Amino acid sequence: MITRYLEKQVGDDLKSKMVFVGGPRQVGKTTLARQLLSDERGYLSYDVPEHREQILRRELPDVPLLVFDEIHKYRRWRNYLKGLYDGPGTQRILVTGSARLEHYRFGGDSLQGRYHYLRLHPLSVAELDLRTPEDLSDLLLLGGFPEPFLAGSERSARRWSRSYRDRLVREEITSLERVNDLGQLELLMLRLPEVVGSPLSINSLSGDLQVSHKTLSRWLSILENLYAIFRIPPFGAPRLRALKKAQKHYQYDWTLVAKKGQRFENLVAAQLLKWVHHQQDVEGLDMELRYFRDVDGREVDFVLTLNRKPITLIECKWSDAKVDRGLRYLKKRFPSADAWQLSATGTKHYRSPDDIRVSPAIDYLRTLV
Repeated sequence: MITRYLEKQVGDDLKSKMVFVGGPRQVGKTTLARQLLSDERGYLSYDVPEHREQILRRELPDVPLLVFDEIHKYRRWRNYLKGLYDGPGTQRILVTGSARLEHYRFGGDSLQGRYHYLRLHPLSVAELDLRTPEDLSDLLLLGGFPEPFLAGSERSARRWSRSYRDRLVREEITSLERVNDLGQLELLMLRLPEVVGSPLSINSLSGDLQVSHKTLSRWLSILENLYAIFRIPPFGAPRLRALKKAQKHYQYDWTLVAKKGQRFENLVAAQLLKWVHHQQDVEGLDMELRYFRDVDGREVDFVLTLNRKPITLIECKWSDAKVDRGLRYLKKRFPSADAWQLSATGTKHYRSPDDIRVSPAIDYLRTLV
């Protein structure tokens, strides 16, 4: 069994406040929570009818730790937890959910100051302690969700991914959102992996699917709130002629992306986001993941910022290649930022005259979480 990277932090945070753990469905939240339980009676899932009845009747077991799984599907869940937390007793409370718990508030009293929020991500190079190009190839092929990765079979990973998408549409979305045309939403989910890594044109997609701009924007927000996709905004500065609006999107399940170069870029994006969220949630740093593209067509895949200033610039290539012109351009304008050109299958490892480090991706990804 894999010890997840957030387990110690969750245990530490529970000593002072409630802890909310959000993240994609089947990413390992329940397993993590159960590893912290000393008494299995403390696990209560809102998706299980018997548990739901216990929750609604407030017939809760007298155990040191209570774990509420998917309780955000209860409309008054925040008021419910506030009453438990502010009431008598010394029980610790851990809440897990396959959605952005800060988004599904449904009004009511705020829990501000009563909880820590942590986001659990799929498995990564660093968490798995991968070391070889073959290891990275397996992660690209199988994805970072524990079940398909540990199964070790590409066929099993494909079947899992198809089933995962179906359950997301038929169970998660319908339990939390009102969507009149699930068929068109599912078509959107099939279309999105084809445009990973490019600035997303909502107008173009809405035309393809024959739905309004407003409807498509809402569907994208739903998919983001349920951790199916994530979007990153452009990086711009006053002296750069950068794009300022169009976002790029990526999949949490990068095996949905067919083209190998795009899949590799998606994997790097997911691992960078995992590190950024860790810095935000655990260290309290004002970090962001962005990308750069200007009106002259120069691009850099990823820009990591701290306090809105770039600290790391990253360009992804499938194999060994000359240092990208967009990366050289942005490094020249932000010389204090670290600059990396990462390759999925390349072997070159050197520092260019522009002070850009060219490296196999696994060497850099091992430094994250």
